[in-house]
Amino acid sequence: MAHPVRLRMLSLLTGSAMSAAELARELDLTQANASYHLRSLVRAGLVTPAGEERVRGGVAKRYRYDVDAPAPPELKDAASEPLFAEALATELVRRSRQRRPEARGITTDAELWVEEDVFLDARDRIGEATQRLHRAAKPPRTEGTVRVSATVSMFEMEEGTS
Repeated sequence: MAHPVRLRMLSLLTGSAMSAAELARELDLTQANASYHLRSLVRAGLVTPAGEERVRGGVAKRYRYDVDAPAPPELKDAASEPLFAEALATELVRRSRQRRPEARGITTDAELWVEEDVFLDARDRIGEATQRLHRAAKPPRTEGTVRVSATVSMFEMEEGTS
């Protein structure tokens, strides 16, 4: 999952079921490249089949990301966290270049010492907010929607100084 293209695919597959060809068009990739990354997401158990459709004499499989499905245990491996954080950072930079000048939003960065109950409450509230966004996701360019970016990484840190 620690690849910017896969993160973008997961975002798109949250709003609607799509085929590799549709993902390729939306992300400006070759269909072969989109299929490669989509197969990786399927193998990781992050996306699931969501039907098929007939396309020019063939069958296109459609896939969907279920935000309510538990993440596979191997994705919670501590060794992969830095790679995932790097992919998030790369994706955040790409998205920030597309920010509208008059955009409404919030940006924050902090490395703080707070009471545990404050941290847990904030983590839970942010988790609820991100779930709300994921569940409300629509297909790209749906009338009446706005394209938004949401990147959150919140965790407890070791007490070291570096």
